[in-house]
Amino acid sequence: MERKNAWKEYDEQKVAAVDALAREYMDFLDHGKTERECVDTVVNMVEKEGYRELAALVKEGAKLSAGDKVYAVLMNKTIVLFQMGTKPMAEGMNILGAHIDSPRLDIKQNPLYEEADFALLDTHYYGGVKKYQWVTLPLSLHGVVAKKDGTIVEVNVGENEEDPVFFISDLLPHLAHEQMEKKASKVIEGEALDIIIGSRPLAGEEKDAVKAGVLKLLKESYDIEEEDFISAELEVVPAGKAREAGFDRSMILSYGQDDRVCAYTSLKAMLEIGQTERTACCILVDKEEIGSVGATGMRSRFFENTVAEVMALTGEYTELNVRRCLAASNMLSSDVSAAFDPSHASAFEKKNAAFFGRGMVFNKFTGSGGKGGSNDANAEFVAHIRAIMEGAGVAYQTAELGKVDVGGGGTIAYVLALYGMQVIDCGIAVLSMHAPWEATSKADIYETKCGYVAFLEKACM
Repeated sequence: MERKNAWKEYDEQKVAAVDALAREYMDFLDHGKTERECVDTVVNMVEKEGYRELAALVKEGAKLSAGDKVYAVLMNKTIVLFQMGTKPMAEGMNILGAHIDSPRLDIKQNPLYEEADFALLDTHYYGGVKKYQWVTLPLSLHGVVAKKDGTIVEVNVGENEEDPVFFISDLLPHLAHEQMEKKASKVIEGEALDIIIGSRPLAGEEKDAVKAGVLKLLKESYDIEEEDFISAELEVVPAGKAREAGFDRSMILSYGQDDRVCAYTSLKAMLEIGQTERTACCILVDKEEIGSVGATGMRSRFFENTVAEVMALTGEYTELNVRRCLAASNMLSSDVSAAFDPSHASAFEKKNAAFFGRGMVFNKFTGSGGKGGSNDANAEFVAHIRAIMEGAGVAYQTAELGKVDVGGGGTIAYVLALYGMQVIDCGIAVLSMHAPWEATSKADIYETKCGYVAFLEKACM
C-alpha cells in the first residue's frame, strides 16, 4: 500500500519535462496573485490556443461542434472553459474544478489613517490564516479601484524590484513578555493587521501630514481620491516571486499555491488534450476560502447557466438536457491536500497521509469530525479513477486531511455533487498550507497534470 517516490522512476528526459512545467507554473504564480490577475492570465493563455469567448458566440448566433473551444468569465474573478466532445453534452462532461482565491488581507472601505506619524491602511483578513504569520513580511498591494465615472484603475505595487513594499510591524522581543504569553490565535489580533504605507509628512500640512502625503502620491500616480477606497478591491499579499526550494531544486516555494497549483495543472491539462468523446470542462472559481459563496463562488448559478448557454449553441438545450448533462458528469474537485510534515508528525495518521514526491493525492472524503461537510466519493467511482491513473502510468496516493478529530477542511466538491454527478477530491500535497509562503513538490505537480489529462480523455462512468 505504500507508494513509491516518483522521482525514483524518472530518467533525465522526464526530469527535464518536470522542470519545464515547474518553470511555466512559477511564471503563472508570479502573474496571478489575485483572482482577477489569474483570470486575465488564463484568458491570454487560452485565446492563443483557439478558445473563443462564449458571450461573443451567443451574440453572433454561432453553432458549436466537436473540437470547438469556448470560455466564459464572470466579474473577472471566475472562468469556465469547454472543449466540445464528439458525444452529446446530455451524456455528461468530464470536469476539473479548482479555485483561484487564496488567503490574504483585504483593504477595508474606509482604511486610510494616520497614527504616530505613520500612514496606515486598515485590513480585514480573508480566509483561514494564522494571523501572526503576516507580520514583518514585505507585502505588495494588488487590485482595482472603481471610480464613480466608470474608470477602473489597476494597482500593482511591490512586485518589481524598483517598487516600494509595505509591512505590518510587530513588537520587539524585549517588550513582548506579555504578548508571548497569549494563545497563538491572540498573539496578533485581526484588527492589528494594518499595513504601514508611509512616514514622510507633506510639507505645509499641520494635521495628518503623512496621510496627506500619501493621498498626494495616490492622486499623482493613479488619479484617485480617498473616497475611491469605498469602491476598491485591493488585496495585500506577500511580495516576491515564486522560487525553487532545496539544494536539489525539487520544490517550489510561493504564495497562493492553495489552490493555484491545481488551477494551473487543470488548465494545462485542458490545453494538452486532443479530441475527446466527452466534452472537457475546467472551472476556476472564486470565494472557496470563505465558503464558495457569492456570485463568483461555486454555489452561484453561473456554472449551470453557462452550461445551458453552451448547450443552446450545440442545439441540445432543454431544461431536462441540462439536468441530464450535470447529473451524468464526472468531476475531479481539484484542491490541495496537507502534506505530511515530519516537524509536526503528531497531527497526521501516517498510513493515510500525503507525502511529497509520491504523486497526485486523492481524498475520498474531506470534512471534519465525523466527515462533516464532506462529499465522500462513491467506491465505484474511486475504482474507475484508479483504473484510469494506473492505465496512464500516473503516480498517485490517497490521504485524509490529518488525524480524526484534529481538524478538517472542505472544497467545492459538495457543490457539484448536488447535481448527482460523480465527484472526488484530488490534487497536490502542500506543506505550510495557508501560510504566506507554501511549498510543493515539482514531481507532484507533474504527475497531477498527467493525471488530469488522463481523466479528461478517459473518464466515462
